[in-house]
Amino acid sequence: MLVRDAMSTVVLTIGPAHTLRQAARLMAARRVGAAVVFDGDAEGVGILTERDILTSVGTGEDPDQEIASAHTTTDVVFAAPSWTLEEAAEAMSRGGFRHLIVLDGQGPVGIVSVRDIIRCWAPARRDGTALVG
Repeated sequence: MLVRDAMSTVVLTIGPAHTLRQAARLMAARRVGAAVVFDGDAEGVGILTERDILTSVGTGEDPDQEIASAHTTTDVVFAAPSWTLEEAAEAMSRGGFRHLIVLDGQGPVGIVSVRDIIRCWAPARRDGTALVG
């Protein structure tokens, strides 16, 4: 199975000036664990994850004052839609992260998470539905 078969094609994109609280609200509403941070003035994109937000709050920073760009990972490992899920899982394991932005050409076309991979690899129930939902 390929990344294109598992990835989410609707990607939450936020700006670098969003506060962590704003980002957390958007992520919670969309039920996603990461947002792509796009800065039109900078080159490339970054990723802000729930772990980044938790780390900030856990160290006592104010989520209404902290902005996404200060907590965004910009040294991002990207996946291609044509990667196998094994390649994606290996990249995640090697890098110690749970999300990959999927690029096709110059821009993001999706995001794949550990949860997406597990959902694809989980055995099906007898009624044909996945065990993970």
